[in-house]
Amino acid sequence: MTEADNIKSQIFSLVEKYTHLVHAKKDFIPGESAIPVSGKVFDHKEIQNIVDSALDGWFTTGRFNTEFEKKLASIIGVKKLLTVNSGSSANLLAVAALSDNQWGDKAIQPGDEFITTPVSFPTTINPLLQYGLIPVFVDCELQTYNINVDLIEEAITPKTKVIMVAHTLGNPYQIDKIIALAKKYNLWVIEDCCDALGASYQDKHVGTFGDIGTLSFYPAHHITMGEGGAVFTSNSKMAKILESYRDWGRDCWCETGTDNTCGKRFCWQLGDLPYGYDHKYIYSRVGYNLKITDMQAALGLAQLEKLSDFVSLRRKNFERLKSGLQGLSHKLLLPEATTDSNPSWFGFLITIKAEAEKSREEVVSYLTENKIATRLLFAGDIRKQPYFKTISYREIGTFENTSVVLNNTFWIGVTPMINDEMIDYVLGKMHELFL
Repeated sequence: MTEADNIKSQIFSLVEKYTHLVHAKKDFIPGESAIPVSGKVFDHKEIQNIVDSALDGWFTTGRFNTEFEKKLASIIGVKKLLTVNSGSSANLLAVAALSDNQWGDKAIQPGDEFITTPVSFPTTINPLLQYGLIPVFVDCELQTYNINVDLIEEAITPKTKVIMVAHTLGNPYQIDKIIALAKKYNLWVIEDCCDALGASYQDKHVGTFGDIGTLSFYPAHHITMGEGGAVFTSNSKMAKILESYRDWGRDCWCETGTDNTCGKRFCWQLGDLPYGYDHKYIYSRVGYNLKITDMQAALGLAQLEKLSDFVSLRRKNFERLKSGLQGLSHKLLLPEATTDSNPSWFGFLITIKAEAEKSREEVVSYLTENKIATRLLFAGDIRKQPYFKTISYREIGTFENTSVVLNNTFWIGVTPMINDEMIDYVLGKMHELFL
């Protein structure tokens, strides 16, 4: 062992001791301890990985990111996965790729339409707005809280180019029906899987049905990099385009820190540039720099080792909540998994029925007073948000279910941070309120 290796070993040992000392789990005290809806779960291994990356002195994308991308692509079952700096950037990158002129008439253009549901997170929709597309909204379902796929075909016109929807709180929508429509009408499909890592539909990971899938690694999600996300595909042409848009729009595909992968770095003639202009500085697209640091990837790589356990704990917590609240089903509408799916639950959605004779505000305030955190279903109805007053859109059908979600729905956590004692406390407080 070299002196450097010996020092690193000592550092790792101290990191482990420090993590156990400073970040040790605290005992749950009913009524005093907060019960979160989400949050990061980590131990000394994540911190050691971050330190290991820092000691490399290589602060941009590097060896940890390369390993992370390959490992997560294998877990999901896709040919190519690219990390980005957020789930929102992943959605932006996916949309940017569809605008590429290599797609010919299928490339998205300003004035084209895309189909989605108003029960959405803003950055599922915003990238398409930024590229000049017009949203066409259809209602959601209750209990699954996903888009009602039976309404989509009516929304399709000759201007329709894209269907882009999120798998709501880790519960897959009926993606097979959407894919059938996409094939029939030659449409793009982007699956926003930011809340659904580990979820499957018909035994395939979500995101692998459409043209592109996206993920978020914000601390609220199934694994975290602090900030971070990913975009993935099995289409080799799409993968190259995605990578170009992520990396400044460059034509070169060399990995960070490597040169001349193509073997003819100074032999290209592109655009109006002189022959032999350095390929590393030739740009074929209006791109971005959306890469992450290797320290983020190092954190994510340690989190991947825990992913299976995280998903199992989320499913366990979900089932305990659902079983424990069945006695209140005459007052509360409880969530249901989509048929043929195996959700990777992000949260536990509850809709207050009229029979409850309580408003959502009363219920949420009561839970908050008792240290039980809650969240609404993101934007509720995106059409009602302040920024949407200036947005043009079309609507298909009525939106009774969206209205119910906007006014009566909220969710509580199933994060691995929550243990059985916490769930028992939540169930006890819910029964106290409604019985």
